[in-house]
Amino acid sequence: MTTSPAGERESGAAPPSTIDRWPFPPGIWRDPRCVLAFGFGAGAASRAPGTVGTLMAVPLYVAMAALPAAWYAAIVAALFVIGIWVCAHTERRLGTHDHPGIVWDEIVGYLVTMFLAPVGWLSVLGGFLLFRLFDIWKPFPIRVLERRIRGGLGTMLDDMLAGLYGFAALQLGTHLLS
Repeated sequence: MTTSPAGERESGAAPPSTIDRWPFPPGIWRDPRCVLAFGFGAGAASRAPGTVGTLMAVPLYVAMAALPAAWYAAIVAALFVIGIWVCAHTERRLGTHDHPGIVWDEIVGYLVTMFLAPVGWLSVLGGFLLFRLFDIWKPFPIRVLERRIRGGLGTMLDDMLAGLYGFAALQLGTHLLS
């Protein structure tokens, strides 16, 4: 079997690539909504796709960091709404809620954590670690909402809340260290 440019397996080939180790339906990589939901392929990582997806958000944050706060917030809000749509579509294609490869929510959640953060590598690293901590730990009410709200909104909402926890912790840490 070989791997096509779209990431699907074809006959007669080499070992599977990172992209096709997951059981993806045929044509998933030709669907732009799925490509977005999978963070342009970051979610296809065989290990820690959420962490890889969050790493994809770092250059996006760096590009947005100098924007006025209102613009930053508006872009993140738009990405959240887009995320509801692309995650719901991809979940339907995959037949499962919040597939580990769907990482658009991690990208947006990290951007929420980084809202109003001081520009610098320490903030980028601190925000990354805090967001991943809250996304994995899922303190109240994140875990409750994750179980009760399904579809694209549920997928996006738990990471939005993890992002808000990360935002609060990063702001508090920044205040205490300054």
